[in-house]
Amino acid sequence: MQADAAFCGQCGYNLHATTAAAVAPTVAPEIPLEVQPSATPDPLLELLRPDPSGVGGTPNSQPAPSPLPPTAVAAPPESSTPPEPPPTIAAPPEPVAPPEPVAPPEPIAAAPEPVAPPEPVASAPEPVATSATVARTQLQQVTARLVHVQSDRQIELPQSLSVIHIGKQNDRIPPDVDVSGFTNSEIVSRIHADIRVEGDAHYIEDVGSSNGTYINNLPLLPGNRHRLRPGDRISLGKGDMVTFLFQIS
Repeated sequence: MQADAAFCGQCGYNLHATTAAAVAPTVAPEIPLEVQPSATPDPLLELLRPDPSGVGGTPNSQPAPSPLPPTAVAAPPESSTPPEPPPTIAAPPEPVAPPEPVAPPEPIAAAPEPVAPPEPVASAPEPVATSATVARTQLQQVTARLVHVQSDRQIELPQSLSVIHIGKQNDRIPPDVDVSGFTNSEIVSRIHADIRVEGDAHYIEDVGSSNGTYINNLPLLPGNRHRLRPGDRISLGKGDMVTFLFQIS
């Protein structure tokens, strides 16, 4: 290898890059060789041994040591680049077992609907005799009447009418209860009062008479009505001269 060479002739390495990192040559120390004293050689054997160099001389003569210094051996430069690690081989993935099929859940049976108890059978009503019904209806009918106080005459109110007119003969509204034949009837107006029937109740009202209507000696104002009760005293006009008692039987 030349002293001024830039690259190694064998490996092509850049010698200038690693000059500073070169290791100092190792010099082997000179160790004197100790020659053991040998036994006295037999002169006959020495004469018979051939001389390898072809030069005759003394059999026990040794070659003189070389005056040149020992050759220094340079260590190969260490590479600054770290060795690349071997490629890692990935282990093949383990095979994944397919999931086991799951059986569908069994359907839950629906709870039975509660059975409603049978409704009790209504007993058939007993037949009612027709004659008894008619008799009972006749007993429940209410008969209302007016009793004239001055003559003790009774006037039964018609049951087929819902409005009973009280007065004297006229061309507009003929009276259902005509008081023309009673004493002092001149104080009674031709259209004096009305009695209205609503179920079992009887109501009396003044319809615009000249002398007014009095119930139990109290005046009944026009537009107002009074529910009649058995024993009520009805006076047509002033002075209690034409008076009736209301009765129910």
